[in-house]
Order: sequence, then C-alpha cells, then structure tokens
Amino acid sequence: MTAEAVRTAPVLDRIAPIGLDELVEKAGLQTRVDRKYLMHVSHLDELVSAMAPHSQVLDIDGLRLFDYESVYFDTPDLLAYRLAAHRRRRRFKVRTRSYVDSAQCWLEVKTRGPRGSTVKHRLPYDPADRATIAPGRWFVSAVLAERSIHGVDDLALSPTLVTRYLRSTFFLPRTASRVTIDTSLTWQGTRARVDLPELAVVETKSGSTASVMDRLLWACGHRPVRVSKYATGLAALHPELPATPWRHTLHHHVLPHGRTTAPTDGRR
Repeated sequence: MTAEAVRTAPVLDRIAPIGLDELVEKAGLQTRVDRKYLMHVSHLDELVSAMAPHSQVLDIDGLRLFDYESVYFDTPDLLAYRLAAHRRRRRFKVRTRSYVDSAQCWLEVKTRGPRGSTVKHRLPYDPADRATIAPGRWFVSAVLAERSIHGVDDLALSPTLVTRYLRSTFFLPRTASRVTIDTSLTWQGTRARVDLPELAVVETKSGSTASVMDRLLWACGHRPVRVSKYATGLAALHPELPATPWRHTLHHHVLPHGRTTAPTDGRR
C-alpha cells in the first residue's frame, strides 16, 4: 500500500460501511452514466471528508481499500482503441478484471448505450485465465453480436495493456449512485510502464441525475475530463497512436505526473 493510501485510510474508517451484496442490490448500475475527474492525491482527504455525511463506503471483512488488476484485449491493429479514438458509436472494450484481495475475476465486455451511457456485461472467470479470453470467447462474441458490433469474431484478441490500482468505492443513498476513487495507478505495456503515484481518478456512476459527489466536485472547481484507463494508458505508452479525445488529459494531467520506466516482470 502506498504512503498516500495509508494516510487516507483513517478518513475511510470514519464513514459508515456497506456490504458488497447490499451495494450491488442498491446500485448495481450495469447501465449508467460515468463522469471522471482527475486530481492530485493531496486533495482526497478533504474531498472524502466532505462526502462522508452523504455516503457509505464498501467494506468487505474490514477492508475498505482494494487492489484491482485489469487486462485489456484488442486486435493486432488495435480496433477497440481506434473505434474509441474516432468516437464511433458502436465501440467496445474487452477486459478481465481481477479483485486481487479476494482472488475473484470477471470477464467483462463494455459497450455504449443510449445518450452516451456505458453498458457492462460480466462473466465469472477463473483468475488463472485472466491473460486470455479463450475460455470466454463465446461470451465476448455473444455480447458483441447482441450489441450489433460485427466483424470481431474472426479477429484475434490478445492482451495489450495491464492496469493496476487501489480503489475505494462509495454508495450515495440520495441518488442511489456509486463513486470510486482510484490511486496508485500503473499502466503496464509491452514496451514500458507508466506509474502515476500523484494522480487520483474519481469516477461517479449514476443515472442521468448528477450525484452529490458531482456537485461537490463542481463546487471545488473540478470538471469531468475525458479519460479511459485503457485508451489513455495505451496513448501514453504509444505516442504514435491517434489520441485526439484524450490529448488534453495526456498533456495536462498524465504526462506531467507520470513516471515511465522500461518493462519489468510485474507492477513495480
């Protein structure tokens, strides 16, 4: 756990807890509107303290800060990335998400819904298979066909990026919405790795109505930014790729705070 995470943990301890089953029941939000904000980690204590009276924090066996790993898959010519870069309506994202602390894993396919909403489909997955979609290829094909995204079935999907970060998750009862705060973000590619120890990603996940957290962020001068852990990370690692939607984010938030190093055999 990073020093910043240790420092923030006491703030989390002052917030009422909510269990995973109750959180999923009240705010599963597989179809939702996502708003993302970037800020320096030094602002988190103040932000979480302001949100505390309006929220509950996910607590699983006394743990409130969780280690996540996602492996993203794309075609050899990076079709999923390029569809996002060119803002195509029928774009998609395929990944495995591992909850490292509980050794659980899901295969996920994310697509776009009406009015810019995100639709997520999930399949329980063996953590040992997190670097391949072979056992779940049928699921990926079925979801993409259902969403009228064609032409991917015959294409190879292989790992292109691994992300790792620490996440705390909050439930906001007033709007039945969720907020996640991610820190210690790392993007691991085949060429290099980017570490972002000073950057926090705050994401609100709700219906069309802005959440309490959105309004708190707006009042503090923060505005939603375009950032995708997959697309922005790949663009940071591969400057030759088209990156128009994330150029401002890259140059104003990511590159000033990122540390790029040669590949290693793990996160650190």
